[in-house]
Amino acid sequence: MADDFPRDRPHIHLRNNGLREAYRRPNQRIEPSPLPARDRAAHAAALSQAIEHAVEGGRQQIAARDPQLSVGVPGFYLEIDLPASERPGIDQLADRRQHIELVAVQEPAQPGGPITASVFVPQRAEAHYSRKVEAYRNVDTDRGRPRNEPLVARMETVRLASARSLFTDAAVLFPQTVDEQVWWEVWLRDGCRENFERIAQLLNITLRAHAVRFPERLVMLALASVTTLDRLVTHSDVVAELRRAKDTPSFFMGLGGAEQRAWSDDLLQRVTAPQTDVAVCIVDSGVRRTHPLIEPALAAQDWHTINPAWGSDDTPAWNGHGTRMAGLGLYGDLVPILAGDDPVPLPFRLESVRILPPEDQANDQELYGAITGEAIARAEFQAPNRRRAIAMAVTSANPVRGRPTSWSSAVDQLCFEEDQRRLIVLSAGNIGGDLLPADHLTRNDLEAVDDPSQAWNALTVGAFTEKVDIVDADFAGYAPIAPAGELSPRSRTSVVWDRQWPVKPDVVFEGGNLAHDGALPGEAIDDLQILTTFYRPELRHFTTIGDTSAATAQAARMAGQILSARPGLWPETVRALIVHSAEWTAAMRAHIDACNGAKGQIQALVRRYGYGVPDLGRALLSTLNDVTLIVEDELQPFQREGGAAAKTRDMALHRLPWPKEQLAALGSAQVELRATLSYFIEPNPGERGWTRRHRYASHGLRFRVKSATETVDEFRARINQAAREEEEEGAPAAGAEEWLLGTFRDRGSLHADFWSGSAADLAERDAIGVFPVGGWWKEKPYLERLNALARYALIVTIRAPGADVDIFTPVEAAVTVPTAVET
Repeated sequence: MADDFPRDRPHIHLRNNGLREAYRRPNQRIEPSPLPARDRAAHAAALSQAIEHAVEGGRQQIAARDPQLSVGVPGFYLEIDLPASERPGIDQLADRRQHIELVAVQEPAQPGGPITASVFVPQRAEAHYSRKVEAYRNVDTDRGRPRNEPLVARMETVRLASARSLFTDAAVLFPQTVDEQVWWEVWLRDGCRENFERIAQLLNITLRAHAVRFPERLVMLALASVTTLDRLVTHSDVVAELRRAKDTPSFFMGLGGAEQRAWSDDLLQRVTAPQTDVAVCIVDSGVRRTHPLIEPALAAQDWHTINPAWGSDDTPAWNGHGTRMAGLGLYGDLVPILAGDDPVPLPFRLESVRILPPEDQANDQELYGAITGEAIARAEFQAPNRRRAIAMAVTSANPVRGRPTSWSSAVDQLCFEEDQRRLIVLSAGNIGGDLLPADHLTRNDLEAVDDPSQAWNALTVGAFTEKVDIVDADFAGYAPIAPAGELSPRSRTSVVWDRQWPVKPDVVFEGGNLAHDGALPGEAIDDLQILTTFYRPELRHFTTIGDTSAATAQAARMAGQILSARPGLWPETVRALIVHSAEWTAAMRAHIDACNGAKGQIQALVRRYGYGVPDLGRALLSTLNDVTLIVEDELQPFQREGGAAAKTRDMALHRLPWPKEQLAALGSAQVELRATLSYFIEPNPGERGWTRRHRYASHGLRFRVKSATETVDEFRARINQAAREEEEEGAPAAGAEEWLLGTFRDRGSLHADFWSGSAADLAERDAIGVFPVGGWWKEKPYLERLNALARYALIVTIRAPGADVDIFTPVEAAVTVPTAVET
């Protein structure tokens, strides 16, 4: 399919052994064990009846298939019981000539119970077992024994199989309710991946891209309910076996200290120290630098503290929080890395600055802005030319409903400083206290983002989760609070903020889940958390982390990866790429789609989920039918001529090199346009009512896209009108209703929106304007910032989902022509 184009094109910038010898196994004579004693006629009659009933069910199943879903060879699965003593009979159930395949075997559920084997039977071979039983009943061999006796005598009964029949893990791990969404290992029959991916898409099954290949089997991870898997099994021949996905932290957390060190040592053999001068700086409780997995990336000279009396090390006072952040920020979730065998080149260095005191001391809460600035200064003094992403998950509950504080304003100033622009990643903060299942989303929506995460210029990170599998037998009967793809139970939002304040969180990353037993409040268990490094490696190497701290560490990791891969990008651009690459999960998108275009409801959901879950691949690379353009530019927002009042000065008009011929050929096919504008404001945080004169932001920038029916001159006129209307707090700008968010996108200093329509329409939307709106630079000329320049990053993507079309190449070819027009 066209959506399978590899993501392998860089975004377009608008401006590259053994000696063998024969071995022969000695001959051995193996005496077969006696077959079960059977009443030949009665056994044949009972089996014939069971087989006939099962096959008739299979026929009805095939007849009831939805032809839009069905893939592969028509057939059905049968479940066959054998006495536990008759294990050799399992192999005889398959018949390669008939293409009958043994796919799964379940051990006895209790002592003395039967072995249960499942087979796939093509419809054309549906009479196979009936014929075997009929010959057993009526025909003798030359030795006077019933024909097919080694097979039929071992069969206890036969029935039509379901998804449950293919489940080969402990019974306690099978979901208790048929609609519960959990992660499965789907073991596919040989050569069935393409069909599986096709039907999975039709059934809305979420898949992980990675697969593990074995002889005759390919294993993939899938998120689905039992009900959905039953439909998968009845409409296809792809599944051989089902297991619960068990690569969770509980496995590694259950290991003793020595065993953990063995896993850690194995990983270290695959790690390559960072080769680039890019860093993720953890501003937290300190980091245990001597942890074997941390030491390759954290040099002694990059290990700092704001108070030499405290030291730079992590301590029990904060439960090793900084070390947990560092491990996750450096490696991501350790579970798949420990379980794999691939090389692990570290893409960046670590830096650590301790800002949290020992147990018996406390920082002055009002000075956290200064503390944050001092912490960053220590890292920069050591390595002034290093590019870095700064991660801080230290927050304070403060019911400011989005208004700036001294701390959040200090963060904005640190990001903005003209001589040293900074990329700062902040946690949205966590909901405290007990949480019950009924609280989910209600508490999220009511409890606002912590201070300083309302900072306009920072990337603020909330938490969502796909962790819903509980495989630890100690928690049998527990269920996750949040469904897969939803907000994590403790993540805070900006739903209750006044409309004028920015959307926070900007994005969400995996933050784990809570488990409950139906009576007690939710609790964090290892299965639903993320594996990372423990601050006392002399005891054990691994521990878990969750909530928005985990999400923040992963966001900083992504920022470090982008900085390493694209070393020339501005911090504003890296922030834009992370947000621009985000997509809402199916669960989030379902809420948004249910709004039926009601912008007020959609806006509340964006304040809950931000712009979704970022993806590194989308942030770095385009595909043939999914093209991203990057602009890094600047303008002078304001000027003063003589004694006249200050007024706006520059706007920028960027012509977009759209592949008009290719888009026109697609005609009415639906395409998508996404735009993200990112810049940093200079804060002015005094609490003075946030009037026009006393604005927080130095300036604002906005973008508008030319409509299909406008000339460029008409588009210029509309942009000027939009600027006047915003200054005068007039009506929404024309054309806003065509976009998903409309003028709501204009909060803060990061603006993103989405448009969809026909390809022919998009072909004529070939210009985008960036223009200034008022701020204190304009309203307070005595502060002498009227001549200041404002730089910005603009990211634009066009997608033709599902279309077999190359729109990348003509855009690439067109960029040799200047695309920005002076105004």
